[in-house]
Amino acid sequence: MKKAGDPEGYSVNQLLGLGQQSARKSYYPELTARMAELEAERNRYKWLFENALHGIFQASLGGRLLAANPALAAMLGDADVAATLARCTSLEALFADAEGLDEVSRLLHRQGHLQGHTTWLAGCDGKRVPVALTLLRKPDRGGEILVEGFVADITERERARQELLALNARLEARVRERTQRLEQLNDDLAGEVAERRLIEEQLRAARDLAQEANRSKDRYLAAASHDLLQPLNAARLLVSTLRERALDDDASRLVDSIHLSLEGAEELLTDLLDIARLDQERIQPQRECFPLSQMLCGLVAEYAPRAQRKALRFRCVESSLYVDSDHRLLGRVLRNLLSNACRYTDAGSVLLGVRRRGDVVSIEVHDSGPGIPPDQLRAIFEEYHQLNAERARNRQGVGLGLAIVERICQRLGLAVSVSSTLGRGSSFAVQVPICRPAPALAASPAFAQPDSPLTGRRMLVVDNDSRILMGMQALLEQWGMRCDTAHDFDEVLEQRLAAPDVLLVDLHLDAGETGDRLVEKLRRHWQRPQLPAVVITADRSEAWRRTLAECGIPLLHKPLRPGKLRAVLSQLIARQDRDE
Repeated sequence: MKKAGDPEGYSVNQLLGLGQQSARKSYYPELTARMAELEAERNRYKWLFENALHGIFQASLGGRLLAANPALAAMLGDADVAATLARCTSLEALFADAEGLDEVSRLLHRQGHLQGHTTWLAGCDGKRVPVALTLLRKPDRGGEILVEGFVADITERERARQELLALNARLEARVRERTQRLEQLNDDLAGEVAERRLIEEQLRAARDLAQEANRSKDRYLAAASHDLLQPLNAARLLVSTLRERALDDDASRLVDSIHLSLEGAEELLTDLLDIARLDQERIQPQRECFPLSQMLCGLVAEYAPRAQRKALRFRCVESSLYVDSDHRLLGRVLRNLLSNACRYTDAGSVLLGVRRRGDVVSIEVHDSGPGIPPDQLRAIFEEYHQLNAERARNRQGVGLGLAIVERICQRLGLAVSVSSTLGRGSSFAVQVPICRPAPALAASPAFAQPDSPLTGRRMLVVDNDSRILMGMQALLEQWGMRCDTAHDFDEVLEQRLAAPDVLLVDLHLDAGETGDRLVEKLRRHWQRPQLPAVVITADRSEAWRRTLAECGIPLLHKPLRPGKLRAVLSQLIARQDRDE
């Protein structure tokens, strides 16, 4: 006999009346339990259906809405499920537009289900509700297709999407606006660039014109300075010769007046040329380590006689230090300071002093002149500034000496200072770095005396200007030297002159001959490669200075200062005597 627990037990139809009466009775308790389980399961699914957070509905795909849960009704804005079922009498009424239902039907027929499909459902009062729809196709029932749908409200997501779209639209609008502004700025910038290029072309053209004007001015200054300084140099030499001769008082006063006038003209021309070259940055420092005594010796020889002529005491502090600077430019600074000291001091003394201050040496010029007012200590370094020069008879020079001092010190990186007391004098100081000489230079020459003996020495002077030759011969013979003169190398050969002790040669001679080449010719002619030589010129270019420095030939500028010439000649002859 079959039992309810057997795999091949009775069917439900047999249990409900189709089997034997006794068999049915034996299965009533188990059937009751099974029915209770089914009821509990149905209640559980009903509770889940009614309390689900997402909307759930059941519908016929081509017909009406069969069931809906409260979540769907709330989502669509209906008062309850009955209102939703009453409003949506067909599935078409559930969708906001027919196109949405057509698309769902097409996809469902093709795929058999939908998952997360976004569409719009029709809410109450005509509102549209964005949803994510999941549909499951149920087995056909009597030719009718049933579907069960699960609906998620994506209103917030849709709102965020719409806001994002709006934000993107605003951003795109701003990008377009910025792009238009940038394009406009680019157009404006292109116009400015074109205008700037035009201005630059005009500036280049103006610069070229200015440079050509400067070159023309330089050529003019070079030619004019040479033509002016040549006769001035001859006059200075002749006057210097007269000043060293015994003259009566009236003649001596006239000669001194002529000397002062020529000296003023020389300083004026020299200052004008130097300030122009400094402004054009044509003066380039050439630093070297040299003994300070070498420079002090030349300064003493040049300015001690000048101070003595004004009855001033001239003193110099000797030094064995070596300094790192440009010998020529530093000498120009100290000459300007000494020149001012001698010029403005009427009684008392002038001191050229040296003080070591750590790694620098302070080279100082003290005078006992009238002094400088405190409010003028800065102004004296300005161009064309002179103290107490309201009246013409008080003016001395053009007031460029200290301006040149300051600019040269700036070029050399040196500090220059001044202190003064009215009625007691002034003191100028230049701070120069100290250096250690190479072993070959360590033996510094003794401090030269201002009056080196030149008596009996033979000098050859070569210049294409007869006035210079006459003045130079008179001056040198006044110093006790034997002086031969010539205009060029051929004239030296014609005179069959013996080798001199020293050569004094002009830089620019006739037929394109230059002093450095002439010195080399004369040294070969007499077979004396170390024959001392000095080149003189009115040309103050840096190129020639470097060329002669490389040749080891001293360079003196016209108009020659007799004191400086005498110091240089004394040093050259003394050096030659030591070498021999």
